[in-house]
Amino acid sequence: MTDNQNTTSLTEHVLAFDAGGQIVTGAFLGDGPALALADGAVLLGEPEAQKRVATNPDAAILSAVSDGTTLLAGGDDGRVVAVTADGEAIEIADEQGRWIDALALRGQNIAWSAGKAVRARDEAGAVRTWAAPSSVRGLAFQPKGYRLAATHYNGATLWFPKVEGAPQTLEWKGAHLDATFSPDGRFLVTSMQENALHGWRVADARNMRMTGYPGKTRSLAWSHDGAWLATSGAEASVVWPFKDKDGPMGKAPRECGVREARVKKVAFHPRALVLAIGYADGLVLLCRLADAAEILVRRPGGGAVAALAWNSTGARLLFGLESGEAGLLNLPG
Repeated sequence: MTDNQNTTSLTEHVLAFDAGGQIVTGAFLGDGPALALADGAVLLGEPEAQKRVATNPDAAILSAVSDGTTLLAGGDDGRVVAVTADGEAIEIADEQGRWIDALALRGQNIAWSAGKAVRARDEAGAVRTWAAPSSVRGLAFQPKGYRLAATHYNGATLWFPKVEGAPQTLEWKGAHLDATFSPDGRFLVTSMQENALHGWRVADARNMRMTGYPGKTRSLAWSHDGAWLATSGAEASVVWPFKDKDGPMGKAPRECGVREARVKKVAFHPRALVLAIGYADGLVLLCRLADAAEILVRRPGGGAVAALAWNSTGARLLFGLESGEAGLLNLPG
């Protein structure tokens, strides 16, 4: 896409609004939009009737994740707070002022990290702790079972909180940041400080390198069928194939939404091979993977896109900029 190209547009179906503060992430709780703000609040509900929930009133939200039912926020005050769709804020943990660096949420399983300390809480409320070899920057639950991946310097660790004994270490030199499992749990992929991705096939710890990015890859999104992993960090979304047993090894990635602006956020549609892409200049685009056809959602301006989220049916797309500008797309028909 070039910025002067005639492109199909959905901009008239977007309800724009101001979140009133820097946006950290976005999600849907049920069918209601939710935005986590850097000032410690979460905005819930439709733009014309929003409710502001104070999660960390005297602190900043550093990270937030959602499973579609609950939004989990971690602050620089050391508190981890869960926000429900009806606006209830429930304190999960208090690390006494230690920054919450990473979060993971899957149903009633919750995990968080502060420095080297990783804690996991199960459905019964029992909390277990593991000390990582260095500060942990990313957490992810494997889709099945109670197993947690934690990224750190020189690799990632797979930890069963309910099992005694040493966790499994997956080694690769460098600083590992975000973590994500494929939907079927076969692959673990991490973003890296070195402008690259690294992956492992979980069954045998086989390494997978994904390089060539001009910038850091901090947004990762799996397609609903688990066959594709979309990524940020370049002037297009780089989409890697993961259908086969060897993942992307020996295969070239696809590119979606090529522009002269860096991709900041990506979000796959929950039911179709359609990718939402947010750029550093504020533009939001939908790209169909099959033929790279593009539909404009938001024109550039206002700063970098910081949040992209679909509702569970894929009928609504929420986006937000670092500046606080936000929008809600309701797809027609």
